[in-house]
Amino acid sequence: MNIQIPTNILLPVLQSSASVLDRKHNQPILSNLLLEFNNGHLLITATDLELELSSTLDISSSEDGELAIPARKLLDICRALPAESKLKISKQENQVKITSGKSRFMLSTLPAKEFPKMNDEDHTQKLEIDRVSLINLFNNTNFAMASQDVRYYLNGLLVEVTNNSIRTVATDGHRLALADVEFSNKNSIDISMIIPRKGVLELLKLLAGSDEKTVSFSIGNNGIGVTVGSQIMKIKLLEGNFPDYKRVIPKESNNFMLADREELKSVLTRTSILSNEKFRGIRLTLNENLVKAIAHNPEKEEAEEDLEVKYTGDDLEVGFNVAYLLDVLGILKCKNVRLDVIDANSSCLITDPEKSDAKYVVMPMRL
Repeated sequence: MNIQIPTNILLPVLQSSASVLDRKHNQPILSNLLLEFNNGHLLITATDLELELSSTLDISSSEDGELAIPARKLLDICRALPAESKLKISKQENQVKITSGKSRFMLSTLPAKEFPKMNDEDHTQKLEIDRVSLINLFNNTNFAMASQDVRYYLNGLLVEVTNNSIRTVATDGHRLALADVEFSNKNSIDISMIIPRKGVLELLKLLAGSDEKTVSFSIGNNGIGVTVGSQIMKIKLLEGNFPDYKRVIPKESNNFMLADREELKSVLTRTSILSNEKFRGIRLTLNENLVKAIAHNPEKEEAEEDLEVKYTGDDLEVGFNVAYLLDVLGILKCKNVRLDVIDANSSCLITDPEKSDAKYVVMPMRL
């Protein structure tokens, strides 16, 4: 098996493939890429057993074949070579020879037959989704996913597909993000699945790096396959029941505040400088057409700032993790933002007052 390929074509594929790999894995084969050449097509596959990325390139080769090659070393070699270099890869018994100009490298290899591939035989349900809409859904909600929570089903993103919409929901138990987009479901199938955190983040990279108009989904009982141009990402889904998120979304109330989003974001950013570095608590005091942001820390330092807003509800005082509020204000793109707060013990609902396609919930905290 002899492959010739320009590094400027190979390098982007190696970079996206390397991010899939898990450096902590104890199976040596998982630090390798599988290269398969057949009829003028080179298929490069990386996996960590939970996620698999396959990329197809059109190249020339003297013969068909397959080999496993150390991913990081191949990537480092391509990065170190001059721009627009050409790479020649050939298999020689238990080694792989790489040459480019006057440079020669000999890498150890493992049997290609040991490389594990994810099964997609039960991926019978098919969907076509607009790529930009999917990027927006992920960007609007993925920040609220849990990370390494013992409730493993929170370490991912819930995706619900109905006849007329796609919804994504994420929560870490302290906050929740929900986003909807209109969708014409030609197959009339309802789908509910939890994509794991790493799968969401890697898929988002894949979507952002493409200019395809649509994305193809194939869905099975335990996994999905996503085709974006010449790349296919297979993801093992999280098992378990996602929380009944509809129960924790508060209804709109008479105690709601309308504020300029950028002004509120700036006030919270400045006040948070003197908040407790560990808990990031901030107190909001709401009076008629005025909100006061107050922060304290263990060094007995204090920050306080007033902001004129539209508010005619009951006077109240409530505490929040300021980082959670700032995350939402950074995601929203609206001019004004609406905050519904029933009382000091209830969650805050944050929305764009002119749109209903996204909702954000932040739990209160005792200060």
